[in-house]
Amino acid sequence: MHQRSYLWEHYRFNAEQRLKGFNFFVVLSMFAEGGIFTAVEKGFHPLSLALLGGFVVILCAVFWLVDARSRQLLSLATPGLKQLEQELPEESRLFTRDRDCRGTLARYTFAIRTLLIAQFLFGTGVAAYGLYQWSMPS
Repeated sequence: MHQRSYLWEHYRFNAEQRLKGFNFFVVLSMFAEGGIFTAVEKGFHPLSLALLGGFVVILCAVFWLVDARSRQLLSLATPGLKQLEQELPEESRLFTRDRDCRGTLARYTFAIRTLLIAQFLFGTGVAAYGLYQWSMPS
């Protein structure tokens, strides 16, 4: 196997896995939040809310770790790919062009972390509300 294909296949595989993981998180979050809204609408026991909120918090923590590992695996191939791209014409050097013109907000990492943090805060709030309601005398 040539160095170029080895590095590129590693990078491509892990980039796809990262996006698939993010998509999976979005789907799981939607189901969990649907459960939360159903529990509120139907007047379920407050402990149900606390458990569902806790599930969202755990989900966020797990996917944060999965995303961090994916980013780490992507970074393994990046230096080699940057070195290989120096052989290409300047307009074809994607890593260099991306570094020079990307902003801080238009990045997958920013988008993923923003959603994870928002979901984490939502889950924490739901869990706290459920525990608070559960501890209140009837």
